Amino acid sequence: MRLSGKTAIVTGAAQSIGAAVARRYAAEGAVVAIVDRACPELAEAVVDEINASGGEAFFVQADVSREDEVRRMVREIADRCGTVHILVNNAGIDPRKRWTEITADDWDQVMGVNVRSQFLCAKAVHPYMQAQRYGKIVNVSSVTFFTGQANFVHYVASKGAVVGFTRALAREVAGDGITVNCLTPGAVLTETELAKVGSEELKEAERKLAEWQSFARRETPADLEGAFVFLASPDSDFVTGQTLNVDGGWMMH
Repeated sequence: MRLSGKTAIVTGAAQSIGAAVARRYAAEGAVVAIVDRACPELAEAVVDEINASGGEAFFVQADVSREDEVRRMVREIADRCGTVHILVNNAGIDPRKRWTEITADDWDQVMGVNVRSQFLCAKAVHPYMQAQRYGKIVNVSSVTFFTGQANFVHYVASKGAVVGFTRALAREVAGDGITVNCLTPGAVLTETELAKVGSEELKEAERKLAEWQSFARRETPADLEGAFVFLASPDSDFVTGQTLNVDGGWMMH
């Protein structure tokens, strides 16, 4: 198992991509702290599933856009597990609005959840990673950074900021033995999309993606698991500051 003996924090892990990563990390031997704010019942269900299958996971509720809650969350996890080896900054929101309708409060909320949270979480785990001269930080951006996207100006701007944050932080912490990389998922079919979008819209999205992507099917969270494991494992010890795009061959860079 490639993550045996490691402690991993996965934010936004109650469902969709975060839950898939948490399950896979546990299967690879990591003790997984599942962090979420909005969906504690779903998060607890993921914990129960992992533990029932022989893995080890626990839930910590926190708003990762708030510095006091992030500090408390990381301290609680480190006290329980001894340290932190892996941080996956996955928490994010993706509201859709025409740019002329986005308010300053809308902008700040998206930046807070999608960008500030990654900075706060990285800063909080850094002392533990620095002390052990080892750490893996995996930030989640989006394929929309490459495509641009109508009705997503605040979201796309936040995901571009994540790429810049990844590159700059990688320069700062390499001397501490910490890698910092970024993963850009494509158009992933998630529970949240199924809840928000009608069947006709889903069919239209599938038709368009079949034209745009090299692989003519919808991406699922399972398609991302291997990339997340790679960036958290010793196989990527000499990889840092990079953006790995996993989108079925839609955007190529």
